[in-house]
Amino acid sequence: MAIQEFQDVALTVDIPEHGLKAGDIGTVVDISGSRTTYAVEFVSLDKTLIAVLPLLEHEIRQLEPAEIAHARTVGE
Repeated sequence: MAIQEFQDVALTVDIPEHGLKAGDIGTVVDISGSRTTYAVEFVSLDKTLIAVLPLLEHEIRQLEPAEIAHARTVGE
């Protein structure tokens, strides 16, 4: 199944300039017409915006039902 708008996804790469690590979960908020770039929003649990980033398909992945979420402080 293709990644859809408003779907939660996980990073597959670290993005240190925003304090994000592979495995962090964000929400797709826009998809380019060619489906090559995904705007993904990352927020903390208190709803503070961390970043909205244009990411390529290989930089994100769909979540699997058997996965478990993990909490950490941004930038750790």
